[in-house]
Amino acid sequence: MTLILTNDDGIDAPGIQALLNAVGDRKTVMVAPREGLSGCGHQVMTDRPIHVDRRSATEYAIGGTPADCTRIALSCLCPDAAWVLSGINNGGNLGIDVYLSGTVAAVREAAIHGIPAVAISQYRKGGRLVEWERTTQLAIAVLQELFARPLEPGTFWNVNLPFLEPNEPDPTIVFCQPSTQPLPVKYRIEDEYYYYEGVYGLRERTPGTDVDVCFSGNIAVTLLGL
Repeated sequence: MTLILTNDDGIDAPGIQALLNAVGDRKTVMVAPREGLSGCGHQVMTDRPIHVDRRSATEYAIGGTPADCTRIALSCLCPDAAWVLSGINNGGNLGIDVYLSGTVAAVREAAIHGIPAVAISQYRKGGRLVEWERTTQLAIAVLQELFARPLEPGTFWNVNLPFLEPNEPDPTIVFCQPSTQPLPVKYRIEDEYYYYEGVYGLRERTPGTDVDVCFSGNIAVTLLGL
């Protein structure tokens, strides 16, 4: 079983290395953006060539978006891939974030082509640094669970790992619904410039939704569709 690994933080980001560590000895092909493109959504490039830098037999840096990476991987570099995994994103992708996220767009693109896929993101409470070793261990547990579950065509998994203090026990995996509440919308205005000042951690957290589950310290898993 060959896995395509991608992300939106860039091929040199620590999160994709954590994802590689999490899949263990499974066969992988890393096809990820050359640079960070967080928040790019499902943008694709069709009006100019996309540079592909082959770093090794199993690693390609792409001069395009996460969705471009999935397209190129499935059509040219690894057409026999069994799964597409995206992440591990440095920050949450909860609720309506999935419409903004390049991490999630990469797996949505996989679902469009009939390939099962998982997006994994690590929520950062207050912007604190991620402990990638523990994140890897959480990803191992959740991937083991999801690989064993069949996916209906046109669906994909979105996983958000919680922020944990060093002494906290491992969280529970909770299958839940995505929040539909908006992100905080607040701007500071200076002359003709508007500076976004919404605070991610102050968003609405409807009980039982992925935002509430993740903010409460558990692993939020949502099943999304096209």
